[in-house]
Amino acid sequence: MSFFGSMTTAITGIRAQSSALGHISDNIANSQTVGFKRTDTSFQDIVTASTSRNHLPGAVLAAPAFTNTVQGSIDASETPTHMAINGEGFFIVSSQVATVDGNPVFDGVNYYTRRGDFTMDKHGYLVNGAGYALQGLEIDPTTGNPVGDTPGRIQIDRDFLAARTTSTISYRANLPAWPKTVNADPDIANSELLTVGRFTPALADLSAISAANEDIFLDNSLSGGAVTGYDALGAPANVQFRWAKVDNEDGGGDTWNLFYKVDDGATGADDKWLNVGQDYAFDGQGRLSPAVDSTTITGMTVNGVSLGDIVLDHGASNITQFEDDNGTVETTALDQNGYPSGELVSIAVSENGRITGTYSNGKTVDLAEVSLAKFNAADKLQKIDGTAFAATQESGEPMLTGGGNVIGSAQEASNVDIADEFSKLIVTQQAYTAGTRIVTTADQLISETLNMKR
Repeated sequence: MSFFGSMTTAITGIRAQSSALGHISDNIANSQTVGFKRTDTSFQDIVTASTSRNHLPGAVLAAPAFTNTVQGSIDASETPTHMAINGEGFFIVSSQVATVDGNPVFDGVNYYTRRGDFTMDKHGYLVNGAGYALQGLEIDPTTGNPVGDTPGRIQIDRDFLAARTTSTISYRANLPAWPKTVNADPDIANSELLTVGRFTPALADLSAISAANEDIFLDNSLSGGAVTGYDALGAPANVQFRWAKVDNEDGGGDTWNLFYKVDDGATGADDKWLNVGQDYAFDGQGRLSPAVDSTTITGMTVNGVSLGDIVLDHGASNITQFEDDNGTVETTALDQNGYPSGELVSIAVSENGRITGTYSNGKTVDLAEVSLAKFNAADKLQKIDGTAFAATQESGEPMLTGGGNVIGSAQEASNVDIADEFSKLIVTQQAYTAGTRIVTTADQLISETLNMKR
C-alpha cells in the first residue's frame, strides 16, 4: 500500500467529513426555520484499482442528500392565514424583485416552498416570512368555482362587498292539523278557518287584506315567522309571513294560504297583507297534494323596499301538516340569499384550502383557492434563499394535482431533529479525527522510510 495513497485517501475523507459537518451546521442553524428541509450527507467511494490480488487506496466523495419530501411536524398557529400542507405538494410563490411607484414588481418565475407563514401585506398579497407571494386561483363569486387553471398571485381586494338582492327565500314548516287561532273553537265547525265571510263587509276573495281588516285577519291566522330581505342597494326589508287555513276537505285534506305583510304603515282600505297566490292543499297523510316545491311571489315590495320577484323555495315535501299540541306553525327553516354591502374584516384559510373573507355584514365569501404543485422528483429541486426551491430538469415539471391538503391556522416546522443531528455530529467528529490520524501516521512512516539511509 502506498503511503502517499493512504495520505491522499485520508485527505479526501477529511474533506468529505468537512462537507458533512457543514450540512449538520446548516441543519442545526435552521432547526427553528418554518418549512425548512434538512440536508443529509451521502458518501460515495471511489476505487482506483481493485483485483483479487491487489487493491490501491481510492477516495471518498460527500454529496448532499436532500429531504424535500420528508414532512415536518404540523403545528397549530393563532394566525388564521398561516398554512401547512399535509402531503407532498409545495406552495407556488413569486419573488418580488423591485418596487415601482410604491407597488411591488415580481420576476415572473414560479418558485416553490413549504413555508406557510403567510400574512397579508399592504397591497393585499399573501406573503410568507421570506417575502414570497402566494399563488392560487380566483373564485367566481356567482358560481363559487375556481376561475381558469393557471395559478396567479393571490391579491385580496379590500373594497366593499357589493350588496346582493334577495331572489330566493327558503322556507320549511309544519302547519298544525288544528290551528289554535283566536277564534278557533273545537265545538264550532270551521271556526279555525279564514273565510271571506268573516269580514264586514264580506270580501270578494282573500288575495289582499286591508289595514281596516287586519285585526280579523290576525285573529284567524298564525304567525309564520319573519326574515330580512335586501334590495339591490342593500336596504333591508323585514318580510313577515302568516298562515291561514282556508278550507276543510272530507277525509282530512285541508287547504292553507300564505300571506306576507306589505306595509306596516297602511291605514284604512290600503293593503297591509298580500296572499302569495298559492294554495297549499294537503291529503289525509299531511302531505301536499299536489306537491308545491316552490312558488314565485311577483314584484314583492315591503315597506317601500322593492325586492322584485322572489322564489319561495320549499324543497321537496318540506311543507307538511301534522298534529301540533300547541296548534302553531313550527318553522324549521327560514332563510334568504341576499345581503347588504360589507367591509372586509378578516381573512382566513378554510378546510378545503380556500382563502375566505369575512365582512362586516356577517357574510363569509370564498375569495381564492390555494394552488399546490407536486414533482415526480422533488428531491432534485434546487434550493434557493428563503426556504424556497426552483424547478430543474431533474425534478421534472410541476403537476397541479395530488399535492395534498392545505390546513389553515397551522404551519409546518423544520424537519430537523436536533438529537439526530448531534448524533451525526459525534460520528462526523470521530471520522474527521481518525482521518487526521491517518495523515500524521502516514507522514511519520514516510519520515521513517527516509531516515533508513542515514
